[in-house]
Amino acid sequence: MSQYFAYTRVSTVKQGDGVSLEAQRDAIAAYAEKHGLSIAAWFEEKETAAKRGRPVFNRVISGLLRGDAAGLIVHKIDRSARNFSDWAKVGELLDGDIDVRFVHESLDLRSRGGRLTADIQAVIAADYVRNLREECLKGIEGRLKQGLFPFNAPIGYLNPGAGKPKTPDPERAPFVRQAFELYASQQYSIRGLLAELQARGFRNRGGKPITKGCLENLLSNPFYSGLILLKSTSRRYPGIHEPLISKALFDRVQSLKENRQHKKQTLHNHTYRRLITCGFCQRSLIGERQKGHVYMRCQTKGCATKTIRADRLEGAIGATLLGLQLTAEDHDRLKADFKARLEQSTEEADRHAIELQLSNLDARLDMLTDALIDGLIDKPTFQTRKQRLEDERAALKEALQQTRDSSRKGMIVEKFLELVKSVSLTYQMADPGKKRRITEIAFSNRQLTGRNLSLKPHKWLQDASWTLGVLCGPPDQARTRTVQLVSELHEAIQSNDAA
Repeated sequence: MSQYFAYTRVSTVKQGDGVSLEAQRDAIAAYAEKHGLSIAAWFEEKETAAKRGRPVFNRVISGLLRGDAAGLIVHKIDRSARNFSDWAKVGELLDGDIDVRFVHESLDLRSRGGRLTADIQAVIAADYVRNLREECLKGIEGRLKQGLFPFNAPIGYLNPGAGKPKTPDPERAPFVRQAFELYASQQYSIRGLLAELQARGFRNRGGKPITKGCLENLLSNPFYSGLILLKSTSRRYPGIHEPLISKALFDRVQSLKENRQHKKQTLHNHTYRRLITCGFCQRSLIGERQKGHVYMRCQTKGCATKTIRADRLEGAIGATLLGLQLTAEDHDRLKADFKARLEQSTEEADRHAIELQLSNLDARLDMLTDALIDGLIDKPTFQTRKQRLEDERAALKEALQQTRDSSRKGMIVEKFLELVKSVSLTYQMADPGKKRRITEIAFSNRQLTGRNLSLKPHKWLQDASWTLGVLCGPPDQARTRTVQLVSELHEAIQSNDAA
């Protein structure tokens, strides 16, 4: 009695847990008994036939070519191959006089007509897979355009079900926020942050401590700021899920990660490390602990800049912020001024200006597409420029919405006035990481020249009246940057209050 291999296959592990493999096995066993064939070995695989390089299928082919069995029995043609490469391997078996039989198709593959029929069915199976793939990609693209993420939720989110946005994981979402905030403080390297998060109890879904690779992927994923990035095409989509962090915080983390001068490993988490520059050599001051105190010191040999104790630096920053914060009278005056500005607002003109910018942007996108079609630019350049223009369009649309929402302007201005009114007190009560962040946001220039410390406040903090005009006026680059700084400071204060 001739010895045959029997091969069964399903596309997924989930299918393999059902009855499909068992049904194939029963059909093959009945066929072998009916035709007087003996099954020498059974081979079972849970892998799509559209994919080349299936390990079990390759072992079957290799064994048959070595002469380990006289032939092969498969339930159907599409169980053996749905791609031309693997179907060619089946053809090699037939050309080598190795008997190949399909239970479901009564074909004589040793005849020209039977072989042709089998080839046609294999082509149909391959076309079916291609069409199925295209339909799946269309479905995925549709979900992405709806703002839904049709894949498994990243760590920090839960899967509520098909057709629904991902929801924050109450157990792990707080750790994700901490990861971004701690890294943005520049007090931790990746390895140092990993150790800190592991010590705080950050675990993956399997209950094991997160790995370095997991943390790096987390810090690079814009999903946490409300955007969906499709890595295969590098396209981004606005998501409708709840963001865990602000876009400003995400962008800051990316900037720090790309900065080659950012330390790879932090040995000492001094609050103002690399935050103060030397007025002579423009190098960053490094913290050193001596006799129970931290000294910020310029490391350039022979530089005339002296050291400054960290506690005295902190006092100087607090005193400067105290001189900048609003009095109660200034707060009330500026609030009244804002109401007057709002009543005289030319929002219709602002809206028209933004709509003109959007129209111009659409024209630029059309020109960019024409340049790609005409071969003037390559596809990677096209994608990069298109993404930049789409980001600009998103910002303009957000600004357009803000011109239609006076209450939102009121919220931004109220937030700003309250921040400036209490910024010194907030700084004094903040933990070291938040003190560092407030210092960065509040001061555009921080220098020590010799023994003289210079702290230059950002214009938004130095001149509250100017900032009020920017916040109330038409959208421009100054306004965007000012709103971002106000949002970052508010976020730092909120996270400090929560702690």
